[in-house]
Amino acid sequence: MTYDDKPKPRFPRTPPAARHEEGAPRRSETPAPPGSDPHDKLAKIAGLQAVTALFNRDPERVIRLYYDEKMKKAVGDFCAEMAKRQRPYRLVEDSELQKIAGTVLHGGVVAAALPRVVKDFDLDLAREWAQASEPVVVLDRVGNPHNLGAIARTLAYFGLKYLLISDHPGQAGLSDAAHRVAEGGLEYVEVYRVSQLPKALRQLREFYRVAGTTLRGHAVDLAGLADDPRPLALVLGNEEDGLSAETLSACEVAVIIQGAGRVQSLNVSATAAILIHQMAAKRPALGARKPPAAAGKSRQGSPRQHPRRG
Repeated sequence: MTYDDKPKPRFPRTPPAARHEEGAPRRSETPAPPGSDPHDKLAKIAGLQAVTALFNRDPERVIRLYYDEKMKKAVGDFCAEMAKRQRPYRLVEDSELQKIAGTVLHGGVVAAALPRVVKDFDLDLAREWAQASEPVVVLDRVGNPHNLGAIARTLAYFGLKYLLISDHPGQAGLSDAAHRVAEGGLEYVEVYRVSQLPKALRQLREFYRVAGTTLRGHAVDLAGLADDPRPLALVLGNEEDGLSAETLSACEVAVIIQGAGRVQSLNVSATAAILIHQMAAKRPALGARKPPAAAGKSRQGSPRQHPRRG
């Protein structure tokens, strides 16, 4: 038998129950050259909360599932879902899970999933959001994916649906790190990429009240803004420099969080959490909304709950 005749390694076609109990690590393999494995392009969604939200919202995206010994019981429903879809899942050692996730902060479970496509912003669609009184949050050059993930988590917690991100090269996108920090929040938020952000903000002002955060010049407290029939579009800037002068000039009002003056500013994700809470408070019904129902009786509940064993 020549090398080319050897059978390719594959996941065993064993019954679901047996596969769920499969615990032996895979044989060591020669690392493939970067980019040669099609699964390199899959998003690695790590942590029980994030994986739970993914299975609740869009299980079709999950291509492979990996978990360690301590998470075996918690992921039972996920394994059943993978078996139903005839997709591989397996128990692996922690060292291998670290390699798959690309981090030691994997939480014991990793779903290799088709990445979400960030759609281009559409002004007509935003007009429909405004007609439904849906506020939006806009990120201008927020480069740390941990901050993006934390902001998405806050949006999901308070029931806000829409996040716009600039097309600046320094703007963070939907990376594995952003998904991990969001702890499932990105599955409940629709993300759109905006080109020519200052121009888009000026256009939004027709049906949104566009407010930009700043530490410079005249700014007001968000909670003290006069009532306006338009919903709010909150624009948050880069971690180091805040909003660019061009972006800030496209906003119709500048807002600030007043502090004690002992430190200059808050982290952008902390700023977002405070202001998003204030935005939600202006719409009491929004904070009372329940997250979308989980798919199937065995996974009802919030993204933080463990799936019930079948």
